[in-house]
Amino acid sequence: MSTVAYIILAIYSFALIYITVYCILQFHLLFYYKKHHAKRKELPPTFKENEVVPFVTIQLPIFNELYVVERLIDNITQFDYPKDRFEIHVLDDSTDNTVAISQKKVDEYKAKGFNIELMHRVDRSGYKAGALKEGMKKAKGKFIAIFDADFLPRPDFLKSTIPYFKDKSVGVVQTKWEHINQDYSLLTRLQAMQLNVHFTVEQQGRKAGNYMLQFNGTAGVWRTETIEDAGGWEADTLTEDLDLSYRAQLKGWKIAYLENFGSPAELPAEMNGLKSQQFRWMKGGAETARKMLPTVWSSKLSFSQKLHATGHLLASSVFLFVFIAGVFSVPLVFTLDSISFNSNIFAVFLVGWLSLILVYYVANIEAAPGIKPDAKTLFKFIFIFPIFLALSMGLSLHNTIAVLQGYIGKKSPFIRTPKFNIKNLKDSFQKQQYLAKKIPWTTFLEGLLSLYFLGAVIGALYLQNNTFIIFHFLLMMGYGTICFYSIRHVKV
Repeated sequence: MSTVAYIILAIYSFALIYITVYCILQFHLLFYYKKHHAKRKELPPTFKENEVVPFVTIQLPIFNELYVVERLIDNITQFDYPKDRFEIHVLDDSTDNTVAISQKKVDEYKAKGFNIELMHRVDRSGYKAGALKEGMKKAKGKFIAIFDADFLPRPDFLKSTIPYFKDKSVGVVQTKWEHINQDYSLLTRLQAMQLNVHFTVEQQGRKAGNYMLQFNGTAGVWRTETIEDAGGWEADTLTEDLDLSYRAQLKGWKIAYLENFGSPAELPAEMNGLKSQQFRWMKGGAETARKMLPTVWSSKLSFSQKLHATGHLLASSVFLFVFIAGVFSVPLVFTLDSISFNSNIFAVFLVGWLSLILVYYVANIEAAPGIKPDAKTLFKFIFIFPIFLALSMGLSLHNTIAVLQGYIGKKSPFIRTPKFNIKNLKDSFQKQQYLAKKIPWTTFLEGLLSLYFLGAVIGALYLQNNTFIIFHFLLMMGYGTICFYSIRHVKV
């Protein structure tokens, strides 16, 4: 019995160490983020009066977007940029009526004098990366701006981003994602919390620390030369954006990140859409880590840059270790008494959780526009953060499967996240096309895991061992909520 207990303890401790290291790296980025904001801000570059602006190609990769493709094209044509200095390529690989809607919009704006064209592929080879690569063959722009279907960029997007390319070393300009439907539901609020961390502490922290950043797949601009120099779009990972970002930076190109320039977008409003997005991001992150880490470590980057690049590329793996820690913490409750071990030592790992809390507080309270840090906002954060933590841990099974598939090289199609033109509380995704039509097998496992951790909570109360009771309660709630909404949001 004691041997089994030591094995369980070792596995649990290793998972906890990994999670703690991840949290400390996040805190290190927070340090650079705060350091950056303590400095005097430089004025952004601009075009001079009467300056001839560069010609830009705008690529809009589309796949089955009935509900948002019209608003996307309408929005792009509102750019405050000389009409003769940009072209719009609608890269529509759709297999439904989206193509007809796109063509109608393209014809409408072509009649108004816009340089706009629809490019429709039938085979969809390479998915989004394939569409972007194919679109490159007809792109005339010195710069290429990319927007996914759910984005509504500001009219001054090009005028505010293109001047950064006056620095010849800049290969990419990435803007901050904002959320048009953040207050739609608890699910969208919690997604916004996570994304706000990435688009403040992580991106700006990496920029300030001279670490590797990333193009986020949309709401950004590439120098055409940079794409070509880095080897072009490749479809061997599900995160072609992260992959090309690293290849470009290893070639010496820089990414300019604009934290103060937002690009509004729609968050997934239903659980299965969120899960498909998470699966793509987590698996693609693992695939890119497998592909790029050897190159990173053989490069001329400094040790600190290599360390943070490794943490960045392995970020999705934290869900694997959260899953392991959760599963193995249950038998640990019942076996700790059989060995000589003081469980109070686990308090050391609280430094990781405290680091994470600080990162999320800064990103969602201090850095949030229009929010004044005070007692009310602090109380609200204290209330919502455990809910966020519970749902994040509840996604760990789903994301673990994605990560493992990425590392072993199992291929899967690029499944896009459906959007339903959800902007406010009056909008609904119910009875809409694109909702999941069947319940995946992982959903039932999530239900079983909720019961598993419910049993752990009951067992802890019976044994009067409260070491993991809060942890297990959050896991029970997280898995249970993920399971419930995964079933509820299936189209019947």
